[in-house]
Amino acid sequence: MTLTGTIDRKTSVFLIMDYQYDILNMLPEKCRAEILQRAEHILQVAREAGYSVMYVTVSFRNGYPEIHSRNKIFSKIRESGMLLENTRGSEIHEKIAPQQNDTNIVKRRISAFFSTDLHPILNSKGITSLIVFGVVTSGVVLSTLRSAADRDYSLVVVSDACADLDEEVHRVLMKKVFPRQATIVKTEDLIMAIKADI
Repeated sequence: MTLTGTIDRKTSVFLIMDYQYDILNMLPEKCRAEILQRAEHILQVAREAGYSVMYVTVSFRNGYPEIHSRNKIFSKIRESGMLLENTRGSEIHEKIAPQQNDTNIVKRRISAFFSTDLHPILNSKGITSLIVFGVVTSGVVLSTLRSAADRDYSLVVVSDACADLDEEVHRVLMKKVFPRQATIVKTEDLIMAIKADI
């Protein structure tokens, strides 16, 4: 699949989500190494071509005051002690660490849009297209994709730079669910499209 002509450095942004140590460490080692390598390559090429890069991370204050006991997913995070602010586990992996001009959006829920300033920041920059990848596919990627589509963003998902704890869930989302609202590409195709836009 080709993306030539569908992404533009003036109106597109690369949105890399939840590539944090605590989350990445839940993945098998081989999978973690592969998606980190792809993400590193994507970001290098995107920056060289002049594209904007934004990060999304999830973290919580000491004591987890943001997490209610009714929240099944986040209650487990609270019990585990993961993703506390200012800890190594909540940091973005050093291989794809933000640079000086990158923006980081901190969230307290799954979607990058829920109760964050992501949408107004994108609006202020004139961004209409999001190129997204993240961990996990059935979490931040799914929730953010749905929210972004409802806000009329054009969407590209880099399938092999996303990962899930359940490979079958990842496959179904990429093959059957996401294509209804986004263009699904692999890293190699995306790199070719970026270089074609230079």
